[in-house]
Amino acid sequence: MEATTDAPSHPDFADFAAVQSGPLLGLAHALTANPHDAWDLTQETLARIGERWGRTRIEEPAAYARTVMVRLNIDRIRRLRRELPLLGTPREEAPVEVVGQTDAWLVEALATLSPRQRTALALRYVEDLDVRGIAQRMGCSEGTVKSQLSRGTERLREHAREHGPLRAAATRED
Repeated sequence: MEATTDAPSHPDFADFAAVQSGPLLGLAHALTANPHDAWDLTQETLARIGERWGRTRIEEPAAYARTVMVRLNIDRIRRLRRELPLLGTPREEAPVEVVGQTDAWLVEALATLSPRQRTALALRYVEDLDVRGIAQRMGCSEGTVKSQLSRGTERLREHAREHGPLRAAATRED
């Protein structure tokens, strides 16, 4: 008798997962700003795609995977918002391992963004999507994407002035 697993038995999926797990994990880090949540999000994304792999023809699997990941992250954020009032205490963030001061201020800065701003910026700068592509992945209008990108960029700029490399430059000029 053969043991069964939750993993899809299609060799094509195994190849896809092996090639895409790194890029997906990078996007997940940008979306969640937390390595543990990023790992969970990547695994859930691959599991969802694996469920459909043999039954549905997926035109662009990598793009589909990113869309699934963004939507799962939106669901995760909504679920957290429902759970937080029930718990009565704010969710404690898992420690993030960071190498170097530049990374530290950037992780802090990303944590100050709203989930939609972080998602839009991650899709723009990590996945190199244009406004139309981001709107499709996020399921919103192009105008919403533009405002989220603008507000997120400005918030990152402010954080850089107060806590990051722009602070060091401003201090030297004084």
